[in-house]
Amino acid sequence: MPALNRVQLIGYLGKDPETRFTPSGKKVAHFSLAVTQRWKSGGESKEATEWFNVEAWNKLGELAQQYLKKGSLVYIEGRLKTDKYEDKGGETKYFTKVVALTLQFLDKKPADEPMMAADEEQAEYEG
Repeated sequence: MPALNRVQLIGYLGKDPETRFTPSGKKVAHFSLAVTQRWKSGGESKEATEWFNVEAWNKLGELAQQYLKKGSLVYIEGRLKTDKYEDKGGETKYFTKVVALTLQFLDKKPADEPMMAADEEQAEYEG
C-alpha cells in the first residue's frame, strides 16, 4: 500500500539557523519556525502559534545558513521525522521535526539570493 509523509509550512524563523557537520562530513542546519493562525470568534480576534523544529541537509542547509535569519519568512516542504533519546534520568523521550526537502524564500529578494531550492539528493532517493 502506498504511503505519504509530506508537510507544507509558511512561517517565520524563530532563530538564526545553526549548522553542524555529521561525522561523515554532511552539513545540517537546524532552526525553529513559527506558524501563526488568526481567526475571529464572536467578533474577537484570536491567534495561535505552532512551533516546528526544522532541519535542512547538505545544499539546503548551506542555503539556509547563508540566506535565512531570525524573522525570515519562508515556505518549507518536507517530511516529518520522529527521533528518540534518553534523558538524564534514563527516560526515553521523543520529538518530531520537519526534514526540509524544499525551501522557498518569501522575503524581498536581494539580487544574489535564490528564490527556491530543493534537496536534489533527497529527491533522487525518494524517486
